[in-house]
Amino acid sequence: MITVALIGNPNVGKTELFNRLTGLKQHVGNWPGVTVEKKVGKCQYKGEELEIVDLPGTYSLTARAMDELIARNYIVEDKPDVVVDIVDGTNLERNLYLTLLLLELEANVVVALNQWDMVNERGIEIDVDKLSSLLGVPVVPTVATTGEGLEALKEAILTAARNKDRRRKIVIGYGDDLEALIKRVRDVIAKDTGLARKYPPRWLAIKALEHDEEVLKRLQDSPYWDEIRGVIPNK
Repeated sequence: MITVALIGNPNVGKTELFNRLTGLKQHVGNWPGVTVEKKVGKCQYKGEELEIVDLPGTYSLTARAMDELIARNYIVEDKPDVVVDIVDGTNLERNLYLTLLLLELEANVVVALNQWDMVNERGIEIDVDKLSSLLGVPVVPTVATTGEGLEALKEAILTAARNKDRRRKIVIGYGDDLEALIKRVRDVIAKDTGLARKYPPRWLAIKALEHDEEVLKRLQDSPYWDEIRGVIPNK
């Protein structure tokens, strides 16, 4: 079975896309320990069963809100085979912020470029192939309300799942000074091989430098915590 997480900003058509993919083969519960709704469904494609998990709508993955924390923890801890990032094609710049955060998490991303009908109606020009090349991930135009692009999206999900170990990884640069600091923190974190197998060391380093409380709690359990703490500047 291939696990697929759907994520996106609020009001980008994520619920409609989830319903299109799963039909009536879905159930609703809560995420463990909280009252936030959890929807999971299934669909079949080319002999493969896809389990679709609908993550809470979120603008970010900073874990300052419960929805953000749930989405981030699921991607980091459960490691779905594919993360489908639903992006509003009429508001590309704002929506791609979440895409870049997912790439930083080293998630296996497929972008569903939704509301493609509105993109065309408004005369917005998006070079889909160029966008895909820049992000290093498949980009599939979709219209969730009509199901347009759904088969192409399933094909992209299947291909991404089968090639997840050979995918191209994009590194988002932060300038020479900050990159040197990220590397110092990353190199110390990478000494803890158990931690480095579980989480992307570069992502942990960036979050540690942001003083992300959830990440710092994880790092405190490392035998290298004192050394890690020693290279993280104070706020």
